[in-house]
Amino acid sequence: MLSFHDLQLPAEILRALDELGFQTATDIQAQTIPLIRSGRDVIGRSQTGTGKTLAFGIPAVECIDPAMEEKGSAQVLILCPTRELAVQAGGELRKLSRFLPGVRCAEVYGGAPMDRQIARLRTANLVVGTPGRVMDHMRRHTLRLNRLQMIVLDEADEMLSMGFREDIETILSSTPEERRTILFSATMPSDILALTEQYQREPELVEIASRQETVENIRQTYCEVPMGRKMDALVRLVEAEQGRLTLIFCNTKRMVDDITAFLTRRGIPAEGLHGDMKQSQRDKVMESFRRGQVPVLAATDVAARGIDVSGVELVINYDIPQNTEYYIHRIGRTGRAGKAGRAVTLCYGRRQVAWLRSIARTTRSEVSLQPIPTTRDIRRQKEEAVLASLEGLMQQEPSPYRHLTDELSRRGYTAEQIADAVLLLHLGQPAPEEDDLASPPPRTAAGNRPAGPFRRLSLSIGRRHHIAPNHIVGAIAERTGLPGRHIGKIEIDDAKTLVDVPESEAGRVVEMMQGCVIAGHPVQTAFAQKPSAAHGPHPGRPTERSKKTSRSRRPPYTGQGEKRKRGIRQ
Repeated sequence: MLSFHDLQLPAEILRALDELGFQTATDIQAQTIPLIRSGRDVIGRSQTGTGKTLAFGIPAVECIDPAMEEKGSAQVLILCPTRELAVQAGGELRKLSRFLPGVRCAEVYGGAPMDRQIARLRTANLVVGTPGRVMDHMRRHTLRLNRLQMIVLDEADEMLSMGFREDIETILSSTPEERRTILFSATMPSDILALTEQYQREPELVEIASRQETVENIRQTYCEVPMGRKMDALVRLVEAEQGRLTLIFCNTKRMVDDITAFLTRRGIPAEGLHGDMKQSQRDKVMESFRRGQVPVLAATDVAARGIDVSGVELVINYDIPQNTEYYIHRIGRTGRAGKAGRAVTLCYGRRQVAWLRSIARTTRSEVSLQPIPTTRDIRRQKEEAVLASLEGLMQQEPSPYRHLTDELSRRGYTAEQIADAVLLLHLGQPAPEEDDLASPPPRTAAGNRPAGPFRRLSLSIGRRHHIAPNHIVGAIAERTGLPGRHIGKIEIDDAKTLVDVPESEAGRVVEMMQGCVIAGHPVQTAFAQKPSAAHGPHPGRPTERSKKTSRSRRPPYTGQGEKRKRGIRQ
C-alpha cells in the first residue's frame, strides 16, 4: 500500500494526517490525488466508504492561495447532496488544514440561519455546501465564484437523483473556465456522463472496485432499545462476549468518556480513544487493546481510523453512524484476514431503524433484528464456558492438585460438594435477574408516574448554567435508564437543581450520575437534605403549596415562565 509520505505532500498536511491516524492511502486516494494535484480534471468512480473525502480534500486545501484573497470569493467549492455530508466534509477539511493558517472553511446548507453563514462566507476561501443553499448565496451575492480554482461534486449521482441537476449546471456555468472540475460518483448514469462531457476538460477516469466483499463475512444485526436503556443494553452485549475483543463506536468524545466510565463501574475493563488524547496515551490504549489486556475499546470515528486489530470479534455502534461511509468504516474493523465478524447497531425508534436499513440497501448487505441478551442468557453462557474449561482440565492427567481433592475427601467432603465449591469460585453468586430490555418499562395505573415515595437529589448545576428541565431529564434517563416519566418534580435554583426520583432507584441514580456532564458542565449528584413529597408532580410544575404562596414570596425556579424573561433558549 502507498504511504501518504510517498505522495510528496506538504509537511503541514502530512502532520495533520499523522495526527488523524492516517498512514496509508486507499486505492482511490493513491490514484486521484496525484492527478488532481497535477491540474487534471478527474472522474472518481467508487463506492461510499473508500476514502473519497481525503481524495479530493488534500488537493483542495493545498491549492488555497492566501495571496489571491478577495472578500466573499471562494477558491474551492465542494457540493454535497445533504446537510449531513456537507457538515462531515467541512469537519474533515478543517482537521486536514489545521496547520495551514491560510485555509478558512465554511459550510452552507438549508435549515440553518442565513446570517451566520453570510458572516462566515465573508472570510472563507473554501466552501462546502448543498446546491440549493449555494444558489441562495450566489443570488444574494454573499458568495462569489470569480476566483474559483477547483469545484468538487461529491456523490454526484445522489445529487442528480435528488433533483439538483439544474442548480449544479447553473453553478458550473458561473465558474471560471480554467477551474479544475472533480467529480465523484458511485455509479455512472447517462446524466453524469452528460455533465462530464459539458463541464470537464479531458477528464481522467479512476475506477475502484466495489468494497462489498469487505462486509460479506460480517454478520450485521441491530437491537431495538427502549428509551433511556442504551447503557444497559450495551452492558448486556459486552458481558455476552465473555472478554472477547469488542470495539464500540460513538459520535462524540464525551460519549466515549461516559461509556468508558460506565463500563468500568460495572466491573468491565474498558478504555476510550478520541481526538483529545495525546499520541502517547493513544499508543498505550491501543497496545492494551491489541494484547487483550483491556478487551473493550470505545472510540470516535476519527480516532479509530488507524485501528487495525485482526482479533476484533464484535463492533457495536452505540450511536447511529452519520453516514454510509462511517458505517462501512466501522464494521470493517472486524471480520479481517478472512475471519468472520459481527456488527450490531443500537437503535431507538422507527426512524433510526429505517436509517440503518437504508444504509444496508446502499451497501447491498442484510441487517437483521437481534434480541438483547437477557441476564439469564449471559449467565448460561458463562456457565457453559466454565463447563468447557473444566472438561478440558479434567482430561489432563495427572492433575497437579489431586492431593488437594484427596485432602478434602479425607476431611469428609463429597465429590459433589467439592465440585460445587469450584463452580462457585469460578462463577460467583448468581446475580439477580434483571428486566427484559425488549419489553417497555411497566406503567402505573395513571400511565405517567410510578407509585410510591420519592427521594430528592441535589445536582451541582443551576440557572446560571443555562439549563432547563429537559436537560436534567435527558441526562438522568441516558445515564441510568430511568424512564423520563418516572422522574418527578424539578426545581432549578441559581447554582443547583433539586430533582425527585423514585426512592427505590435513588441510590442507583446517585451512583450512576457521578461524573456526568450536562450542557457542557461536570455535575456532582448527591442526596438532598430537603425531603420530597410522597408523589412527585410532573417536571416543571409547582407544588400546590407554591401556588398558594406565590403572591407572598417568589417561588422556586421551575424552568417555565422565567425562561422567557431571561431569554434562555432550550
